[in-house]
Amino acid sequence: MSNYANLPAPSPEAGLNRYLQQIRKFPLLEPEEEYMLAKRWVEDEDSGAAHKMVTSHLRLAAKIAMGYRGYGLPQAEVISEANVGLMQAVKRFDPEKGFRLATYAMWWIRASIQEYILRSWSLVKLGTTSAQKKLFFNLRKAKARIGALEEGDLRPEHVAKIAHDLGVTETEVVSMNRRMSGGDASLNAQVGSDGEGSMQWQDWLEDESANTAGDYEAQDELDMRRTLLEQGMEVLNDRERDILTQRRLSETQVTLEDLSATYSVSRERIRQIEVRAFEKLQKKMRDLAREQGMFARA
Repeated sequence: MSNYANLPAPSPEAGLNRYLQQIRKFPLLEPEEEYMLAKRWVEDEDSGAAHKMVTSHLRLAAKIAMGYRGYGLPQAEVISEANVGLMQAVKRFDPEKGFRLATYAMWWIRASIQEYILRSWSLVKLGTTSAQKKLFFNLRKAKARIGALEEGDLRPEHVAKIAHDLGVTETEVVSMNRRMSGGDASLNAQVGSDGEGSMQWQDWLEDESANTAGDYEAQDELDMRRTLLEQGMEVLNDRERDILTQRRLSETQVTLEDLSATYSVSRERIRQIEVRAFEKLQKKMRDLAREQGMFARA
């Protein structure tokens, strides 16, 4: 699969619009052609066939990535993570199961993006409950449904409706909206800054009505992540678990100074324990995810 090194890469310096125009040059695959390419990859490990399947779906990866543009993260990096998920999907795709690669790949793409978001946002920002994670990943969609996507602070009636629809408190809605609103962008803003074309963000939005089943799948994925977090915490000893919880999983973050007093060690030592515990937790969660095949559902 070394041909993946030849994929076009999104770059903030080159401009996203140029990248989006570039990937449009790759033709989409007809069902029979896709099936034969997949067979060549599965049976002969034909890297050229795998490369063609990947490039033909780069538009899908970019389209899904644009749906996560409101999290204040570099869009080029989000697209790159989407492409990683796409490549994983191609690697594991079984053409004999009777569905198209796009159907299978979108779960891998979303999982890869969400993993990037989870790595980039601290666990305390995301919260630790299923409802809080649901709010994090669905707030923009909920705002769009009630025509409040462009608002800063939400009106009380909008807060109440979103809280009711997503099963969270109104305080959680207000807090999460303020965290995320700094990264929101107008749907009519031009993609990229290099002046090529007139493509807008809304041109790349997914047709939400076509993926109702996908919403349930995405929520199941988030619930499973909470389970992974709980299981992953078991790898930590009591001190690591307590420090990580108070530093990253509590609503009010405990200071290094307070913890250093509690454990009679230096603040630097507390920081080292926190970082090490977080790394252990991440590794354990990744290992559990692989063992449980949580990203391998079609």
